[in-house]
Amino acid sequence: MGLKCKVYEKGSDPRDKSAPKKWYGTTQSETPLSGKAMTKAATQNTTLAPIELEAALDLLGNFIPQQLLQGHTVTLPGLGYFRLTFKSKGADTVQEFNAKEMIYDVRPVFVPSKELRDRIRQNIEFEDGGVIKDGISYATRADFYQATGQGGTATTPGTGEDDGDHQLG
Repeated sequence: MGLKCKVYEKGSDPRDKSAPKKWYGTTQSETPLSGKAMTKAATQNTTLAPIELEAALDLLGNFIPQQLLQGHTVTLPGLGYFRLTFKSKGADTVQEFNAKEMIYDVRPVFVPSKELRDRIRQNIEFEDGGVIKDGISYATRADFYQATGQGGTATTPGTGEDDGDHQLG
């Protein structure tokens, strides 16, 4: 089973309303697993109990903010790291800069490791997730073609190449 790729139309240049529209792909997120379902699935075929993983994640959930607030970057081996980022208003002089008043939009950021990104990229496959046009969501490209009277061939999402299977969905 692949990642569903939904196609939608939008203007290619938001500043130029007369610019021709183009088609873009976006992920179609599925309903996330609950915490218990995720830990059960993640520990399947291991000697680790789901409750032990839940406890470890709870510990990390407390540890990460504590470390970030102390100015540390938090590395999760094999996964990536967390760091804090923020935006700042400018001051005309060093003396005028007041962090409490001028720093805003503080947020934690997760940066995946190269290994994690590579594992995902090497194994990713896309499948037809449908089309969104004019506020209408079509379940598949075939549904879109039929509803709009457009003849069209389905392509493998992400490749732009005809996959020979015109019954996507």
